[in-house]
Amino acid sequence: MKKKFACCTVFTILIFSLQSFVLSQDKIKIVVIPKGSTTFFWKSVHTGVRLGAISLYGTEIIWSPPQFEDNVTQQISIVENCIKEEVSGIALAPADYEALTECVAKATNKKIPVLIFDSALKGTAGKNFISYVSTDNRKAGILAGDQLAKLVGMKGKVVLLRYAAGQASTKEREDGFVEAISKYKNIHLIVKDRYAGSTVEDAKNTCMSIIDKLKEADGVFCPNEPSTKGMLLSLRSANLAGKIKFVGFDASTSLVDALKKGELNVIISQDPSRMGFFCVKTLVDCIRGKKYSLSIDTGVRMITRNNLNDPEIQKLLALPEVE
Repeated sequence: MKKKFACCTVFTILIFSLQSFVLSQDKIKIVVIPKGSTTFFWKSVHTGVRLGAISLYGTEIIWSPPQFEDNVTQQISIVENCIKEEVSGIALAPADYEALTECVAKATNKKIPVLIFDSALKGTAGKNFISYVSTDNRKAGILAGDQLAKLVGMKGKVVLLRYAAGQASTKEREDGFVEAISKYKNIHLIVKDRYAGSTVEDAKNTCMSIIDKLKEADGVFCPNEPSTKGMLLSLRSANLAGKIKFVGFDASTSLVDALKKGELNVIISQDPSRMGFFCVKTLVDCIRGKKYSLSIDTGVRMITRNNLNDPEIQKLLALPEVE
């Protein structure tokens, strides 16, 4: 899905470009290390990163994703290479809460600023890394739980399909969901400890292994795009799509189509393009000695069939082409 930006957005970018042209110093080289690259979410983050590079004159961006979203070892290797190359800064979406702390510490010791985004890393912003740019994931999970509770009429059986152990962002969403659901005494969480895995196919296979529980369920929640897609495919295979209330996470073209068909009831959406933009801007501000925030919440929205055509929702669903 490709759409042009509104005039106000283009105007904002031009203003940033003019300001940064005046303030630009030496060429800045930033490496952005996401968890992955194939989902709509990561493509949208990439769009925001590229917009940041355009608006901040003199910034070179290298987009360096691992092959798979759970490839912690490859992420560590990418960070190590960044240290050897003495890049200006690193933006990292850690695939594990603890495993990347050592290599981030090495970069910090080499005076290479590291920004953490999307998913938390063990440590403190301003000490172990410069800033944390992310969705308020626990709040998003609570929102998902409350919405599913309403959809099932405050009673019944629900299923939580977790994503992957060690992933801080999805764990916070899952914990927020459990916190919300626990408030409703007549709702029973019949599955809460099954992990989807890092791919859509893994998620589908996991769901098929608990299909008897899904047949009992009145509602389900999945905490990210691959788990939501895998659940959707399994529900279709079992002729359950549209019969179970379904709250998913992260928008994409196929999930929006499922929303229109009534197979999904709610999509909890982040603002990945905004996240990518502020990763670049915050790093550049740090490198150039300007003030920056230690924590940036990039927001969360609830998408339903009723608000799907709202202009603000359409902006979240747009994946603009940036040369």
